[in-house]
Amino acid sequence: MSAFPTIAAFETALATLPQPDDQARAAATARQGQLTKPPGSLGRLEDIAIFLAGWQGVERPRIERGRAVIFAGNHGVTARGVSAFPAEVTVQMVANFAAGGAAINALAAAAGLELAVVPLDLDRPTADFTAAPAMTEEECLDALSAGAEAVGDADLLVLGEMGIGNSTAAAALAAASFGGAPALWVGPGTGIDAEGVQRKAWVVAEGLALHREHLTSAFEILRRLGGREIAGMAGAVLAARHKRIPVVLDGFIGTAAIAPLAHANPAISAHCLSGHCSAEPGHVLLLARLGLEPILSLAMRLGEASGAAVAVQVIRAAIAAHDGMATFAEAGISGA
Repeated sequence: MSAFPTIAAFETALATLPQPDDQARAAATARQGQLTKPPGSLGRLEDIAIFLAGWQGVERPRIERGRAVIFAGNHGVTARGVSAFPAEVTVQMVANFAAGGAAINALAAAAGLELAVVPLDLDRPTADFTAAPAMTEEECLDALSAGAEAVGDADLLVLGEMGIGNSTAAAALAAASFGGAPALWVGPGTGIDAEGVQRKAWVVAEGLALHREHLTSAFEILRRLGGREIAGMAGAVLAARHKRIPVVLDGFIGTAAIAPLAHANPAISAHCLSGHCSAEPGHVLLLARLGLEPILSLAMRLGEASGAAVAVQVIRAAIAAHDGMATFAEAGISGA
């Protein structure tokens, strides 16, 4: 049975989000106050450890089953000249993932993450959203369910994507969810020039104009302007929330996947960490709208969960300090 067999099932899941374990958070906070360091001296590392404790429901969280999932899909809007690369590159990169030759293969291994790749109907691009909804209701539900089913039993979920043209879809999702002119949200993506960026803004504006009266729910925003891989990430985030699995988001496209969800229920981002702030100009604005602070800022813009995977090494450092340090009592040191 599909994770989201109906629109109502998806909307119910989005409306009924579990919360973190307050007792585990309190215990982790108390432990941080007992470790052999001045309070707050490890900065964001302390916050990350406490965040993970709350979602894993334990005082001393672990990453024993870290999982990176890359969703791949093709976009009909590429016919509008919005990308520097042809749609065929999506299929070629999926083959590269399978062969172990992509950046995410190396970075996931370095971060101790299991890597899974989920191609979604690569032989059937979505419709050009300037002419029709990108997906039918059934196609969108199928993509959401594929995302949910890919979560597995991870204790940390890292999400990424591959899809030529998907930065245009992401810009449209961000604009539909949070408002603002398309020019605020579009960027060079895989490397188009200034004229190409302007063309992307026009394309996004056309899509918004065509669908405007229907962009009233998370589901409709996703299906009309998104893509299968973007809906896959959205489904994975929602399913992970119901399993209380913390999620590490990647760049602009991965973050835009939850923008429609946040439009309907802003609490969706509470179990998410932003791995990094990418070089795509709309990403910093999107993070601000979602209330997320990136762990890293390395001018990365590759996608495929590359920045999020690098951030996992910082997350592991936060856990190591939280779990491995001695308390003042254990070390025989007088506390403050």
